[in-house]
Amino acid sequence: MNEILERFVKDTPVFETDRLIFRPIRPGDAEDMYGYACDGEVTKYLLWSEHPDIGFTRRYIKRIGELYRQGEYYDWAAVRKSDRKMIGTAGFAQLDMKNSAGEIGYVLARPCWHQGYGTEMAKELIGFGFSYFGFNRIQARYMKENVYSRSVMDKCGMRFEGILREALFVKGEYRDIGVCSILRSEYLKDHELKVYQAGRRPFHIF
Repeated sequence: MNEILERFVKDTPVFETDRLIFRPIRPGDAEDMYGYACDGEVTKYLLWSEHPDIGFTRRYIKRIGELYRQGEYYDWAAVRKSDRKMIGTAGFAQLDMKNSAGEIGYVLARPCWHQGYGTEMAKELIGFGFSYFGFNRIQARYMKENVYSRSVMDKCGMRFEGILREALFVKGEYRDIGVCSILRSEYLKDHELKVYQAGRRPFHIF
């Protein structure tokens, strides 16, 4: 395993933005997760379908714990600081350490839509990818119809690369998939790298 990835698996960083705390998902998050994961509008443009009941969510979180330990899961719970409620997840759908690249993904509860949380989550993921993993390229994908997710990518400074026609078979139909990306050189024109401390909430700017 890559040394950086091994360090990540051993002690995943916990960090924060202005309104959110990013920490590993845990069993106590089941009710909050089910609250948005059972919503068909939330899952409409995702690869997975809504959770049928909270028991399914609890089993899913248990599986996440196993994947964390195996170094095969790279998502955080996005927890709102004001009330400590988990309002979604944010993380990396793919890590390609050989090519120094990653793909971000995010899910947000419907009551929190159109309040800037998605952009806040995605911007922090991008900063984490370049700072902690040292990536050269970070991309995000979206179903063509999901204009709000595309808008988040635009606000994060990602560039539209194109549409992969009928690239994925999802929920019974082939879907067109858009791709946006940002390169390390582009990010560093307007941002500084950060130091993310293992298991610690604060981060320190260089």
